[in-house]
Amino acid sequence: MHRIAAEPLDVLRTRTSAKWRSYADDVLPLPVAEMDYPLAEPIAEALHAAIRRSDTGYNEGSRPVAEAFEGFAATRLGWQVDPARVTCTGDVSMGIVEVLRRVTNPGDGVIITPPIYPPFFDLVTEASGVVVEVPMLGGIDEGWTLDLDGIDAAFAAGAKAMVLCNPHNPIGLVPDGVQLAALADIAARHGVTIVSDEVHGPLVQPGVDYTPFLKASDAAREHGVAITSASKSFNIPGLKSALIVTASERGDRVRAALPYEVEWRMGQFGAIASIAAFTKGGHWLDGVLGSLDDNRRLLADLITDELPGVRYRMPDATYLAWLDLSALGWGDDPAAYALEHSKVALGIGTAFGSSVGRGHVRLNFACTPEVLDEAITRLAEARVSSVE
Repeated sequence: MHRIAAEPLDVLRTRTSAKWRSYADDVLPLPVAEMDYPLAEPIAEALHAAIRRSDTGYNEGSRPVAEAFEGFAATRLGWQVDPARVTCTGDVSMGIVEVLRRVTNPGDGVIITPPIYPPFFDLVTEASGVVVEVPMLGGIDEGWTLDLDGIDAAFAAGAKAMVLCNPHNPIGLVPDGVQLAALADIAARHGVTIVSDEVHGPLVQPGVDYTPFLKASDAAREHGVAITSASKSFNIPGLKSALIVTASERGDRVRAALPYEVEWRMGQFGAIASIAAFTKGGHWLDGVLGSLDDNRRLLADLITDELPGVRYRMPDATYLAWLDLSALGWGDDPAAYALEHSKVALGIGTAFGSSVGRGHVRLNFACTPEVLDEAITRLAEARVSSVE
């Protein structure tokens, strides 16, 4: 597999995105889910062409993006998507909120599974729901799994929806098809909806069997709504484009009830970039996956050599590592200690769930091997200083 090389720091620091403007120049910024790779050339060409023709008006609707995704989903994900059952919007978070508003009433419980992408907590409340936490079972040493009994009990207690993270951020878990089908059966039994965030789906490592939720079973198609985007896999989150996908008449009614403006929140550049990504970006994506595979393995070696006691399970998907730094003795929020003493910015573990995130951090390894090496070296030096 070929590799796409990440940009060097001097180039990256000219970017004006959040990752590169949130910290001082002496900090290595590894918390924000932006990749350090150069933009895929087909996407860059499509955007340059749009600028040259002053193509900066409103997007033309969901169909062109949906048709591009149809081919991508079939080829890359083994998933047959009907473009007529796709409604686009600005980003995955917008999609989650709008779908939750259609399938729940204010005050209804919505299940999430910590440790989980921190905005999920806010998205549920934005949709006027009440967060119901059902933490993942297992852990770094043995691996994780969905707590199906806990989810069943939460639905029995009155929860009306669940936001599934498939693949799971921050632990990099790819739930298998059997588990997803079992989850769908639970949803069918309780007459509830599974909203599946699949934005990291294209970032599953080769050899790992990935099942989009709507592919898992007839019950999943009936009770599921999938939301996905090119944003993470092609590093274009600022361009604003996502897809809300259904596969049943029940799901279609959810999309049909979406406010008119939901579709028009998709940016024109987001639509243009997504079409280019889905139709011409495969070679670039393969190269990125190769580089991410190298880095997830490099991180394991670096931790073994320089940070003994730190616990890490190599993710099967995403470019994010969930690290247990408890052994370093840096308290419940080791990210704060790391930022102050090593000038390495990491994701704050407790933001992913206060009950499961203490002593943990999230690290973004979509960077050069040199940056990853330097980050672990800095953390190791801070460890030495903290015990002297």
